[in-house]
Amino acid sequence: MDLTYTEQETEFRARLRAWLATTLPGLPPRPSPDDWPGRRAYDLGWQRRLYDAGYAGLHWPLDAGGRGATPTQHLIFLEETERAGAPYVGANFVGLLHAGPTIAAEGTAEQRARWLPPVLRGDEVWCQGFSEPDAGSDLASLRTRAVRDGDEYVVSGSKIWTSHAEVADWCELLVRTGPATADAPKHRGISWLAMPMDAPGVSVRPLRTLAGSTEFAQMFLDEVRVPVANRVGAENDGWRVTMVTLSFERGTAFVGEVVACRRTLGELARTARVNGRWDDPVLRRRLGRLYGEFGALWRLTQWNVSEAQRSGGVPGTGGSVFKLAYSHARQELYDAAAEVLGAGALSLEEDWVLDRLSSLSYTIAAGTSQIQRNIVAERILGLPKGR
Repeated sequence: MDLTYTEQETEFRARLRAWLATTLPGLPPRPSPDDWPGRRAYDLGWQRRLYDAGYAGLHWPLDAGGRGATPTQHLIFLEETERAGAPYVGANFVGLLHAGPTIAAEGTAEQRARWLPPVLRGDEVWCQGFSEPDAGSDLASLRTRAVRDGDEYVVSGSKIWTSHAEVADWCELLVRTGPATADAPKHRGISWLAMPMDAPGVSVRPLRTLAGSTEFAQMFLDEVRVPVANRVGAENDGWRVTMVTLSFERGTAFVGEVVACRRTLGELARTARVNGRWDDPVLRRRLGRLYGEFGALWRLTQWNVSEAQRSGGVPGTGGSVFKLAYSHARQELYDAAAEVLGAGALSLEEDWVLDRLSSLSYTIAAGTSQIQRNIVAERILGLPKGR
């Protein structure tokens, strides 16, 4: 296997690096973490710059508006933007990494034409309406109901941990359109809808996280009317479509953060040398092992992205392996950061402290670690389902 970069890929890296060097100094100041309208405008502005420069949608297929980049070019883009300190996708997270790829894979030509260009251009923001207060990790137990009324669904229920609901234009929404019976298991009565967030009957209540941020919300739906034309996939086939969404969320959505964690690990090592913690051999071994783990995760990322490209752009079950390993490695990374920082680990003024608080959610978000272990056991190892 040839692991060297081609001449085209080397040129792509140099061109991107030069563009970042000239573009990043001209960006406006980042808004306050609590200024969500400002953060939305900032994130959409960055997305528009990427679009105008030809770097938006590198991981999307050409027929979905993507730029036709190779998997390696996509990874080069993630490496270079992270190393340069470029803005993250931010409020565009769900649209670019979840809903957009799902519509590209499962939507009709009309749906792709309507929803994908605004995401790539930085015109519209999406949120994710999957989890519910009473469903927990059992996503198929959702109760939000959509009743067919002619050319519309009438939707009632509630969602929780709805990412970026405060500033979203659209929501990727899971609803129950069919009954759960002995002959029709609960996961077969679900449909995937694109819901406009300005529709009458939608109300949003922000949720404050442990780190003090409000990127999540609880959403209440009171007889919200959603056109049937906004359903992606067939009625009651939403569980299969959802598995496509989750494969993107687990398989490729975190790849840029692996690069960020590797950079953080290097910063930790440098800090430990300065404050004397480097003299602790146990800590040095821990940092060395984490270096190896994140290096292996990056290789797994490369494999997952390449495998997704070969299988039509949809990540496979390897995404669950990555998500399981990454979420635990990230938590351990910030536990090690606490050892390096000592008393400084208690200061909310430190970025690493906020990152550590955020890392606690990663074994729950995008499917708990228990769910990922079940997927690995059943779909990769071929073990029988639990009873």
